Amino acid sequence: MGSVSEVTDDTFEEVVLKSDKPVMVDYWADWCGPCKQVAPVIEELAQAHGDKVTFVKLDTNTNPVTPSNNHVLGLPTIQVYVGGELVKAFKGAKSKSVLLGAIEEYL
Repeated sequence: MGSVSEVTDDTFEEVVLKSDKPVMVDYWADWCGPCKQVAPVIEELAQAHGDKVTFVKLDTNTNPVTPSNNHVLGLPTIQVYVGGELVKAFKGAKSKSVLLGAIEEYL
C-alpha cells in the first residue's frame, strides 16, 4: 500500500510539517548499523498503514540542517509529527511493536 519516501532539508517543511496526516520520520545514515535494522520495520509499517500515516526517511549525511533543528542527537532517531508538531520521539532501534504503538492512536 504505502512506502517510505525520502525527505531532505529542502522538502521537510512541506512533506512533514504541512502534512494533513501524521508523519513518522526516520533519521538515518549509511554508517549506522541500527538504522539498517529499523529500516525494514518502518517499511512494513508503511506497507500496512501508509494510507493513514506518511512514512519518510531523512539521510543525515546529506541533510544536516533538519536533524540539528529538531534536536536529533543520535541515530537512528524516529519522530512522529501531527499537524506540524512533534508528538513522539525515540532514539535507537526500536521494535515494531514500539513503533506501531507510537502511531496506533492515529490509525
